[in-house]
Amino acid sequence: MSSDPRPMPYPHLFQPVVLSESLALPNSVVMAPLTRCFAGEGLVPTDEMASYYAKRADAGLIVSEATIISPEAQGYPDTPGIFSPEQIAGWKKVTAAVQANGGRIFNQLWHLGRVAHSHYTGTQPVAPSAIAWQGRVPRSPGLEYEMPRELSTEEVRVLVKKYAQAASNALEAGFDGVEIHGANGYLIDQFLRQQTNQRSDEYGGSLKNRARFALEVTDVVIDAVGADKVGIRLSPNAHVHLEHSPGDEDTFIYLLEELGTRGLAYVHEGAFDDHIEYDYLGGRASAFLRKHYPGNVIACGSLGFEEADAMLKNGQTDLVAIGRPFIANPDLMHKLQTGADTTVFDQDMPKHLV
Repeated sequence: MSSDPRPMPYPHLFQPVVLSESLALPNSVVMAPLTRCFAGEGLVPTDEMASYYAKRADAGLIVSEATIISPEAQGYPDTPGIFSPEQIAGWKKVTAAVQANGGRIFNQLWHLGRVAHSHYTGTQPVAPSAIAWQGRVPRSPGLEYEMPRELSTEEVRVLVKKYAQAASNALEAGFDGVEIHGANGYLIDQFLRQQTNQRSDEYGGSLKNRARFALEVTDVVIDAVGADKVGIRLSPNAHVHLEHSPGDEDTFIYLLEELGTRGLAYVHEGAFDDHIEYDYLGGRASAFLRKHYPGNVIACGSLGFEEADAMLKNGQTDLVAIGRPFIANPDLMHKLQTGADTTVFDQDMPKHLV
């Protein structure tokens, strides 16, 4: 007597996705960018990092941990860079290991802006305006956030070019594409917000001017690597490192409309918890992105597996990013496919789990 095979527990997580003209994904699961502070001397990616990513190569897409685009961008210990030949060589080992296991990986391009720290850079942090964030720096015992220096107009233009160079470096390092980190209160997000951007030049004042830096960065990165190899992460929900001001949501609506004309691979939600509803967004951040951006959307933020599967089924998102479960379960995709129990993430887990 034969019986029907056991149904897949989360069938929509395993639906293939055509991300762009150059990249088709075997499933709808994205490994979210996860700051691990594993880089070696000179912020060079290590063999340990290559092993870590390679074990998770069966995700539909891996987005690397946030990677700083230049020395002054650093705010946490041992975060990798993508600006030196040694770093590019280190990343080549990572991308080769992932691709040898059949995976696809984007590099997340990062500048921390006002939440960078001179302890790591030797220079005062830079930002749209000289407005400090208050409190202690995570992962850096004893450090407090510093007062940033306001960037000159010409310095802003130079930073735009640094993103383009970092994107070119990422493709040289073997990445399948890049994700611009425009979320979570870091530099690009700081330009988008009235609370952190009080400039009077072409990069401040009106909502179009506040969106200018994000759009210029996007355009030069597209010129460097091609729109089909570019994603961007955004936090229309002001949930970390800054505060919402009434009207900021209009800046994001304008930005998303503009991004929708550029043929990007995706827009990725930057959120720790997508269940939170925001009055100024009319609900959840993922729903706001879905409403205002016509292309691929990646939902992210403490989503359970069943919930993520349902969101895909219902068209609420095109892909789902999963973070901490990937740290605790190098074989997460196999467990999801077979219905096996998953290990719950614990921040004290030993590094041997990589």
